Amino acid sequence: MPKGNRGPRGQNFEKPKNFKEAIVRLIKELNIFKIFIIISLFLASFSAVLSIVSPNRLKELTDEISKGLVINTNNVKVLTKKIMNNTTYSDIKVDGVTITFDEQMKFVNVMKKYNKKSNSKKIYKDLDSMPKSIKKVIEPKININKIKIISFIILLLYLTSALLNYIQSIIMTTVSNKFAMKLRSRIEKKINRLPLKYFDNHQNGDIMSRVTNDVDQISQSMNQSLATLVSSITLLVGSLLMMFTTNVTMALTAIFSSLFGFIFMAIVLKKSQIYFTARQKELGNINGHIEESYSGLNIIKTYNAKDMVNEKFDNYNERLYIANRKSQFIGGLMPPMMGFIGNLGYVSVCIVGALLVSKNIITFGVIVAFMSYVRLFTSPLSQIAQSMNMLQSTTAASERVFEFLDEDELSKEDSLSKLAINKVKGEIEFKDVSFRYDGNEKDTIKHFSAKVKPGEKVAIVGPTGAGKTTMVNLLMKFYDITSGDITIDGTSIKELTRSNIHDLFTMVLQDTWLFNGTLKENVKYNRKASDDKIKEVCKVVGLDHFIRTLPEGYNSEISDNESVSSGQRQLLTIARGMIEDSPFLILDEATSNVDTRTEELVQKAMDKLTKGKTSFIIAHRLSTIKNADLILVMKDGNIIEQGNHEELMKKQGFYADLYNSQFEL
Repeated sequence: MPKGNRGPRGQNFEKPKNFKEAIVRLIKELNIFKIFIIISLFLASFSAVLSIVSPNRLKELTDEISKGLVINTNNVKVLTKKIMNNTTYSDIKVDGVTITFDEQMKFVNVMKKYNKKSNSKKIYKDLDSMPKSIKKVIEPKININKIKIISFIILLLYLTSALLNYIQSIIMTTVSNKFAMKLRSRIEKKINRLPLKYFDNHQNGDIMSRVTNDVDQISQSMNQSLATLVSSITLLVGSLLMMFTTNVTMALTAIFSSLFGFIFMAIVLKKSQIYFTARQKELGNINGHIEESYSGLNIIKTYNAKDMVNEKFDNYNERLYIANRKSQFIGGLMPPMMGFIGNLGYVSVCIVGALLVSKNIITFGVIVAFMSYVRLFTSPLSQIAQSMNMLQSTTAASERVFEFLDEDELSKEDSLSKLAINKVKGEIEFKDVSFRYDGNEKDTIKHFSAKVKPGEKVAIVGPTGAGKTTMVNLLMKFYDITSGDITIDGTSIKELTRSNIHDLFTMVLQDTWLFNGTLKENVKYNRKASDDKIKEVCKVVGLDHFIRTLPEGYNSEISDNESVSSGQRQLLTIARGMIEDSPFLILDEATSNVDTRTEELVQKAMDKLTKGKTSFIIAHRLSTIKNADLILVMKDGNIIEQGNHEELMKKQGFYADLYNSQFEL
């Protein structure tokens, strides 16, 4: 597995093999949703812009409220100037208020006590002794209408930002889920178009992981990281611009105080990665041990290995505890560290801001605005880092999904013909067939030739690895023949569609499987069959008694996880195969999991039901194929002997040795 990065909380982030190619492919695949994605990203950006603009309005509100809490120094200056210029000793007007000459003199007498260095706040103690007209002009006054307007604008900005963010979230959620649904549908269709060799070369767990985990990763990361990344970048750039526009000194203070905290956090994260790695490793060790212990529980009990297994578990558990404790301690530092970074920025802004306010360089509202800017600046930095990690994880997951979707498919069969099932006679001929698996240097099947007459029962025997199952896979067109040909009633299988060939054959394998559903649904899987037909087949294979013991009989819910013995599961799959009415029958060790008496019963049932059908039986128990019309003995991909049981036993050859070895002690 490719080496991964880790997020702030220690999550695993798998890196793509080629980030640039993966992101280009992902964008290309998302092309059908581009309008919605662009709209969503625009809304996220615009929402961030509104959040950036809001602190400036908040500054205006703070300054307006501040004005209403102190004496109107502007009017003090205007009043003083008009009195000094009043050489006619007449009344004057300030803000529409008439002030008589006597009232002007009282104001001048009070103001004589103050000089230019005096703070206007000292006037408060003498404000009550001034005339009403003077008090009306210079006393603190809150402009309620203006405050209402600014408050409404701020509320509108925040509500609009939240609404836009909500809409873009809905759009991205819809897009990501629809894209995931589309990917799953494509994967499902792709699976049915892939050759069998792909599944031979890839683990089922890996394929399932691509369908579930990787697609979910793409969906969740797209939903969470894309819009967050865009809005975070917008917030970061916008807040920087607004801070420098408002006040350079305060901007530098906010940036340096925040960066100090982030540098400290980066150092801690770098040192802590070893603990996160150890935690994942030990978690894998203990999970593997538990899985191994439960799957081999009978062996552990048989060999009295409980103490040894428990000791091993305690060792893994202790190491996991230590790794978890250290990693969670480091992970637990992140929230308080982020809080520390924010608080450090707030404190720095307040201290520097207070100094600037005392020198009348800025207003108190600037401090309030910068406290908001600090939050807007610090939050996007961590969000961008996490979004980039998630984006890498998304591209890695998409890379795996697209690798699967780009796999070579089975050749198209639009121009191929079909054989009518009810008109097939049942003759099959192998003509000098050779086959080699990809990557192998030697042929698995070498110049195989045989002719099977309609209605014959053909047994294929031989040691493990002789090529018996491979022959069946070639016959079913699961693999394409390297050279030679196979014909059905004289028609080459190369000229027939795979689905047509599959319809011609009933196949019962030694691998049994059941799906969630009723017993009746399991037996007639994807076939039309009456209840009477199902019961008849189940009676023939000896399942009727077992079914009658179930609470709901044939309508009982059953699955592969139920307490159904392996023999009963195999009988159910045999019954499923017998439901089909096809001219050919393939039995690949179909009775390997049933007892001897049941095997005899099934054997008789098969003899009856396969009458008139061309049958191929792969068997290791040679006693089950003694009544076969033709026995093909394979070794190293070749037919070395053929004939019926009596003929082969008389030859005293390889078949006779195989048959007699079953009875040796």
